[in-house]
Amino acid sequence: MKLLVSTTSPYVRKVRIVALEKRLDTQITIVPASPWPEPTAVIDTNPLGKVPALVTDDGLKLYDSRVICEYLDSLSPTNPLIPASGALRWQCLRTQALADGILDAAVMIVLERRRPNTQQSSAVENRALAAIRRSLSAIKDDLKPITDPLDLGQISIAVALGYLEFRLSDAALPVEGALSAWWLTRKQHPSLLATAPTL
Repeated sequence: MKLLVSTTSPYVRKVRIVALEKRLDTQITIVPASPWPEPTAVIDTNPLGKVPALVTDDGLKLYDSRVICEYLDSLSPTNPLIPASGALRWQCLRTQALADGILDAAVMIVLERRRPNTQQSSAVENRALAAIRRSLSAIKDDLKPITDPLDLGQISIAVALGYLEFRLSDAALPVEGALSAWWLTRKQHPSLLATAPTL
């Protein structure tokens, strides 16, 4: 398999963590393919011009981190990351959706801040920050004990918190109490350490 990546993308990080947890990382060739400033390195695999994008061994092109994570989880019964059915499945996928929403809002802020000062919108940033704050308050209810095996929902929370720490440490976001304690321990997990972003 071939995985197109940008090393600072949180969506790529989520896929890489899943590959490590599923012990599939040795079957994946990492291909640097930054979509910025132009997505020319990506569009043959993903017409949206975004990473991650995966080319399977039989040539199937997959994109969107959620789709790729589900595909990787389906390849091996080792460490199942998405419950097969029932309430646990929907809770896991809901947690992933909330964490990905935090990422979407955070990425929006990062991109807004890269625009020329005269073109930046404080309204856009404030709306995204409000969404992140509400979501951080809600996601505390989705935390599982550190002693529980990782699932895709918990991986997604960790990736979101890691991205906020990496890109928005100046935003005074409410990562505190139980959420902070969970993150301080979870960030030491081997697959998170192995995928920590660097500039």
